[in-house]
Amino acid sequence: MMDKIQSIKQRFEIIGNDPQLNRAIGKAIRVAPTDISVLVTGESGVGKESIPRIIHQVSMRKHGKLIAVNCGAIPEGTIDSELFGHEKGAFTGATSARSGYFEEANEGTIFLDEVGELPMTTQVRLLRVLENGEFIKVGSSKVQKTNVRIVAATNLNMPKAIQQGKFREDLFYRLSTVEIVLPPLRERNADIHLLFRKFAADFAQKYKMPTVRLDEQAQRFLERQQWHGNIRQLRNVAEQLSVLEQDRAISGEVLRSYLPDQDTRLPAVVNTGSDRSGDFSSEREILYKVLFDMKADLNDLKKLTLELMNSSNADQVRTKNEGLIQKIYGSDQEQPERLITHKPEPTHYSQRIDDKYDFAEEAQEEETLSLLDKELELIIKALERNKGKRKAAADELGISERTLYRKIKQFDIEL
Repeated sequence: MMDKIQSIKQRFEIIGNDPQLNRAIGKAIRVAPTDISVLVTGESGVGKESIPRIIHQVSMRKHGKLIAVNCGAIPEGTIDSELFGHEKGAFTGATSARSGYFEEANEGTIFLDEVGELPMTTQVRLLRVLENGEFIKVGSSKVQKTNVRIVAATNLNMPKAIQQGKFREDLFYRLSTVEIVLPPLRERNADIHLLFRKFAADFAQKYKMPTVRLDEQAQRFLERQQWHGNIRQLRNVAEQLSVLEQDRAISGEVLRSYLPDQDTRLPAVVNTGSDRSGDFSSEREILYKVLFDMKADLNDLKKLTLELMNSSNADQVRTKNEGLIQKIYGSDQEQPERLITHKPEPTHYSQRIDDKYDFAEEAQEEETLSLLDKELELIIKALERNKGKRKAAADELGISERTLYRKIKQFDIEL
């Protein structure tokens, strides 16, 4: 079996001798001749896309198509059309019928990357394909059959996604008939330097320059890193060093400048979920808690005020509700010196009913500032002063007789 695993590694350019990696490749080889659905799990950047390639090429479907679909990159409104196809006129812009990925991958393999990002409606359709190989195009009523092998991959914590209602439990168990787990790079210490040398050689050939090499200090520093980006991050570091460094011998200090400033191999704080009282997953929960606390304080204040109104002995009320007063007003220093001991006398307004408008001042009518009104007033005064003679009135106003005549018609002035 090890000979076959090594052969597969050379064929697909997989670097490393980690036992977990060898186990994952071995499971892929053994499951390939069957039509069992496979779920590949692991962190982002560990190389999950290599497993479906191995399964497809070793299986009886190797002469069919291998279609890789990134489920997280397709908008929710069009993913059903992309996967299952659509008929002409199924939606706005559907000017012709289109075959989906499941129809195109018939007799082949389809790789659903980031399957945890699928919307719930699409998960129902996918479950039907897994159960009996049937699907319906968007906008069609005709049931179609497909013979396709499904390999899915995700970097999500699927049990947690199921608990949060983001993924169907029945679909998870149907996809994960065989689950292949790829280890993160930080758990493959012996493979880190091998991978770096492979990437450095590839980039040296690509950019036609000598290969960069790490000294012992740099190698140890490389192996101590957490590599949250896994193989993808290591490849980026190798490319940066190959392009930017003139000296081909890389020391630990030089390598340190290309990696994020983080403490290595430190224990992480893990939330066990035992104490959830102060854990807020969103700002909405924080606001809800603040509002509930304010409502409780307001009810306490109402209760205290009612007791003060119904009691003539303030000291007795204070002694009885000492804990409540301290909760509302804080420490003793913040409490008021004394509580109100008398009821406010009601104000009698009946004797002032007749005088309720005494405060109002008589508003003076403002003089109008309209230009039209002023113009009309001046024309009328000029005509009255000149006893209706338009020529004399026009001379007094400083306008032509024709203009005055037009104004008289405009304002409908009777002479």
